[in-house]
Amino acid sequence: MLVYLARWLILASVVGALAGLASAVLLLSLEWATDTRNAHRWLLWLLPLAGFAVGLIYHLLGKSVEGGNNLLIDEIHDPQRIVPKRMAPLILLGTVITHLFGGSAGREGTAVQMGGALADMVTRIGRLGPDERRILLMAGISAGFASVFGTPLAGAVFGLEVLAIGRLRYDAILPCFIAAIISDQVPALLGVHHTHYAIPLVPHFSIGIFAATLAAGIVFGLVGMVFAQATHGLSRLVKCLVKFPPLRPFVGGVAVLLLALLPGTDKYLGLGIPTIVEAFEKPLPLYDFAGKIVFTVVTLASGFKGGEVTPLFYIGATLGNALAQLLAMPIPVLAGLGFVAVFAGAANTPIASTIMAIELFGPEIGVLAGIACVVSYLFSGHTGIYHAQRIGHGKRGGKTDKTDSGIG
Repeated sequence: MLVYLARWLILASVVGALAGLASAVLLLSLEWATDTRNAHRWLLWLLPLAGFAVGLIYHLLGKSVEGGNNLLIDEIHDPQRIVPKRMAPLILLGTVITHLFGGSAGREGTAVQMGGALADMVTRIGRLGPDERRILLMAGISAGFASVFGTPLAGAVFGLEVLAIGRLRYDAILPCFIAAIISDQVPALLGVHHTHYAIPLVPHFSIGIFAATLAAGIVFGLVGMVFAQATHGLSRLVKCLVKFPPLRPFVGGVAVLLLALLPGTDKYLGLGIPTIVEAFEKPLPLYDFAGKIVFTVVTLASGFKGGEVTPLFYIGATLGNALAQLLAMPIPVLAGLGFVAVFAGAANTPIASTIMAIELFGPEIGVLAGIACVVSYLFSGHTGIYHAQRIGHGKRGGKTDKTDSGIG
């Protein structure tokens, strides 16, 4: 066991350090891209051309890594080939271009793909076997998620939970935790800090609070399901209607540009961090969550690069803000619950999402977050933002997927 511990401590620490460094570069790059776009609003008019550039780059150089997060999940389930090294630089470049010119996207997908690609580079250097490679890929996913959000425990569990609905991979628990914890330290050492979201007071548990949290959790799950289905559905439609891949993000860029010309829609571009912070502080328009859904679905379904999770945080926080005005609960509390619970439903990761709430908002929110995330998970159905995710066990007591031999 000491040999086992030492081996994985070394391997996972290397992966964690590399993923943390990559996430620090990503966070600094996105900060620059956002500040530049805000200072030069005319860049939005170039979004269609930026989309064509991203599409052309991937058409010429990135066909082997077009699958993104789903490619990593598929490789963990059924190893076929080494993850190409070009995945990391291509997704970084594509994400920065998306944000520089105003696309509505996130950063988790980028961090996870870079973490996975760097982890597979370590497997090649270390000449690891298939089983160890699976584990190290999971550690790379955990490290990327943990470092980009500053949530090491949630990141560790995310890498174990995201592969299959209803199942965890305990054989990877040590590497995932080590990689996530190490990766979380790197951005801070380099002076990169994460946004703080404050929930001043969590109400005492009561029947009324419990009922309101249940009701909100149902809504969070349904909205997460709508987001996932809309993204996949529009992506299929765009691929059917536009045969030349580089033209797809061009068309999507035109659509986002036209939507952004409507009054008051600037807030739906980019990451949307300022609006997420406002969702914890004051009442916002009831429709803000729907606006972000539209902008993000069009951006990602048409082929722009980035992640879904930060937009899901935006959607959840603003939806919680709207529900607080109807359910007579404190705005910061329901904004925080929505922040994690919509993600829990869309990604089918209720445990990681609950832990994330505790890491971000404090232990007082834990019980309510657990209720909201689990209910959201149950009501989001068996769809999700990651179509490579398998059904390990049905949400209503269904049978285990027998084809999912890699999950145990």
